[in-house]
Amino acid sequence: MAIAIASGASPAQGLYTSIIGGFLISALGGSRFQIGGPAGAFIVLVAVTVHAHGIDGLLLATILAGFMLLAIGLLRLGTYIKFIPYPVTVGFTGGIAVIIFASQIKDLLGLSLSVPEPGPLIEKLPVIWRSLSTVQPASIALALGTVAAIIGLKKVRPHWLGLLIAVVATAAATAIFSLPVETIGTKFSGIPNHLSPPSLPDLSWIKIWEVMPSAFAFALLGSIESLLSAVVADGMTGRCHRSNCELVAQGVANIASGLFGGMCATGTIARTATNVRAGAHGPIAGMLHAIFLLVFVLVAAPLASFIPLAALAGILAVVAWNMVEKPAFAALLRSSRGDAVVLLATFFLTIFRDLTEAIVVGFVLGSVIFIYRMSRTTAVETHIPFVGMDSADSANGDRAPYDETTANDPTMVVYRISGAFFFGAASSIGSILDRIADTHRTLIVDFSAVPFLDSTSANNIDGLARKATKKGVTLFLTGTTTGMRRDLAIHRVTTPLVQFETTIGQALSKARQI
Repeated sequence: MAIAIASGASPAQGLYTSIIGGFLISALGGSRFQIGGPAGAFIVLVAVTVHAHGIDGLLLATILAGFMLLAIGLLRLGTYIKFIPYPVTVGFTGGIAVIIFASQIKDLLGLSLSVPEPGPLIEKLPVIWRSLSTVQPASIALALGTVAAIIGLKKVRPHWLGLLIAVVATAAATAIFSLPVETIGTKFSGIPNHLSPPSLPDLSWIKIWEVMPSAFAFALLGSIESLLSAVVADGMTGRCHRSNCELVAQGVANIASGLFGGMCATGTIARTATNVRAGAHGPIAGMLHAIFLLVFVLVAAPLASFIPLAALAGILAVVAWNMVEKPAFAALLRSSRGDAVVLLATFFLTIFRDLTEAIVVGFVLGSVIFIYRMSRTTAVETHIPFVGMDSADSANGDRAPYDETTANDPTMVVYRISGAFFFGAASSIGSILDRIADTHRTLIVDFSAVPFLDSTSANNIDGLARKATKKGVTLFLTGTTTGMRRDLAIHRVTTPLVQFETTIGQALSKARQI
């Protein structure tokens, strides 16, 4: 309910999402311990969608996101979601936490705003500052009491349901003492004691096109959040989830949630971890979680009217604090300049720009830094072989030393490439390989220490081979695998343009015969 209210939706929509979406995620998912429902990470995206397109637009975006997740899972693309760099996930999670806390300042202090609360943080803070004169002491007391109860019970009685106890206590205090604070009942007229029947939102092409960016953002964040949660469950249980099966379940759950009036659902890390710690053995626990919520809606819905919004704001303040991975944030800032740049760029773009933009920029920055680091691990060694050299290198074994008892042979040169020969390193390595002197008659390039090469590198070898042919130099490639020779053949690097030999020794012997 707290997440739904913070997202600009009704508390009932949060419950519908956990009941319908949560049941299907547990029943169909690829993780045996996943608990699904609304997540704090979606608050920003959902609030923006509701503000721009209304509740009907939110339902349509949720359904479209479900079809996207379904397609990602069926096409077996879930594996690629895991390639999101760690600094990106830490950065956007921290940024979302800041936005969640900022969105709760109004209810934490019980403020009465003269204008509608803006969404962007920079616009929100001046409005809140001008409204500080309307602070309600009762709201502050309830919020602080909620936070203190949750933190205190977690330390002294960690197995007690501190969050639920805090909400019940503040709701009871509000009802008994008739505190002048806003509650679910005064703002939303309570929650219904039934599920809404399934129905389709407006499906006009114009509306679909308008909400498509929101749907894409829901699908992207939902896939990341659910798979991260599944990985956490794997670490706690020693089991292994099926990522594509999990995304198919997420897709079905979001389609059903949207049809029943809910919001976007995903696997939730905190609730999944709680499920594991409570002793769950399989998906039945998650299905029962949804059923218990349904019983609450059918039987105890009127009691929710007494819950003060200040208490829910206190809960989300604790959620925001826990969302920030503080040790990881500090470690990434200290680890390297590249990781710090990716982390901070994602963090600040999440807060001041847009979550999707933050993830895309963070991913691109992380990829560029990775390419740069990989290119620096690739190197070329140059050797002038000796006349009496007979010792050969095996393709994958230890290299035999050169025989230094004989004179140098200036007509032959051997290049050894070590590391991945890909586009990031192709230009620097290519410039070294292109230094063919007029005295050279044989050029040997050894690939024994190259795990793979890409099309850019193959094209570089093609250029080298043609340059060598023009100068009358015989080019030998040694230590190449079957896959490498196939890739080189696609780029027309074949015999007689080049000669392929298994070892350097064999290439030298053949070169002397020539």
